[in-house]
Amino acid sequence: MKALLVASAGGHLDELLQTEGAWSGHEVCFVTTGEMPAARLRERFGAKVYAVGESNREHPWRVLRVLARCVGIILRERPDVIVSTGAAHGCLLCALGRLTGARVVWIDSIANIDRLSLSGRIVRHFAHLFLVQWPELAARYPGVEYHGELV
Repeated sequence: MKALLVASAGGHLDELLQTEGAWSGHEVCFVTTGEMPAARLRERFGAKVYAVGESNREHPWRVLRVLARCVGIILRERPDVIVSTGAAHGCLLCALGRLTGARVVWIDSIANIDRLSLSGRIVRHFAHLFLVQWPELAARYPGVEYHGELV
């Protein structure tokens, strides 16, 4: 199984790394937003790591640039599963991965207490598994599951 592990630098990446027990021993590739966290991931895991840059809805040109990079990653890596804690590039990679037959797992951030993240609200409709870290959110959104906190 080849897993593409996707998270923005910072808290999203910290949460993703808490899931290491689920993917250790499998072929993994990381996608993050910056070169500094990418270098740390390469050093720690010896895995292939891509840095795609930051993007959000307020900067549509950046989103298009990141989208182009994400298309290249999906076509190059052809993952069996994509696991993401967000944010924007995670949403893009999950959508692209789903189109190419990958299983999609989304883990919404523990910081989202009252409602799902914007990316999560999009990915929820096509994720194979959508996890939240607050039981109240699982009760509020159909197709969302709570199995405990990561952090």
